[in-house]
Amino acid sequence: MTTTLAPAIRRRRTSRARTLMLTAVAVLPLVLTVAGPLLAPHSLSTPVTAPFAAPSADAPLGGDQLGRDVLSRLLDGGILLVAGALLVAVVVTAAATLIGCFAVLRPALGRAVERCADVAILLPPLLGIMLIALAWPGGGRWAVIAAAVVLGIPYAVRVVAAAAAPLASAGYVEAAVTRGESTAYIALRELLPNLRSTVLTLFGLRFVDAVYVISMAGFLQIGPQPPASDWSLMVRENASGILLNPWAVVAPSLAVAAVAITVNLATQALAPDTTKKAVTRS
Repeated sequence: MTTTLAPAIRRRRTSRARTLMLTAVAVLPLVLTVAGPLLAPHSLSTPVTAPFAAPSADAPLGGDQLGRDVLSRLLDGGILLVAGALLVAVVVTAAATLIGCFAVLRPALGRAVERCADVAILLPPLLGIMLIALAWPGGGRWAVIAAAVVLGIPYAVRVVAAAAAPLASAGYVEAAVTRGESTAYIALRELLPNLRSTVLTLFGLRFVDAVYVISMAGFLQIGPQPPASDWSLMVRENASGILLNPWAVVAPSLAVAAVAITVNLATQALAPDTTKKAVTRS
């Protein structure tokens, strides 16, 4: 008995250590992003080097197109991007989870949601962002966030509904229906606990997608405008001098990728495996 349990215990400890390590790796870029503005060594708007100057002791990542310190602008430029992506991921995941759970319990609602989602998914993301940004009063970052939420919910609803559909016919759900429980009770108490893995994975994917959408909008100058120290804006502004100081483009690009990848890996590691529980309960 002890011999049989020992490998299982070792696997659990290894899995727990891997989860903690990935979580720590994901938290580090987020902490640096939030604390970055406090660590900037130079002013964000005052030139400290020649335009596109190479890295030096005073400016480890060199200067941008106006001679401003790239490191200072890099440390300051990610907090609004990460905050916006987190807001989009939370709103899209929460809305899609609720709509998806109710849709599989009410077939008429499910068919309507499916048709609407199919139409919305066909809209090209860039065209949708531009339409919403132009219609939004004042445009800017909030218009891009609103566009990311509106364009992200249809696909996320389809994912949640696909994962919840097999659970809707499970025995414990049918028992709850027989007891006369409300749709809200069945969705929140019976379906949602078995969708934790899907919801966490979906959150990670929505965060990565939001980073991609907000960064793309920033590169196209639909969202933040100069002289904001936004990472995607830094890439666009300094692309012309990439041969003189490549760090002005490479550093913000790597920062965007690091934040997106580490958060996605951490959410996948934290996602529990509820398959066995769902099968057992059914």
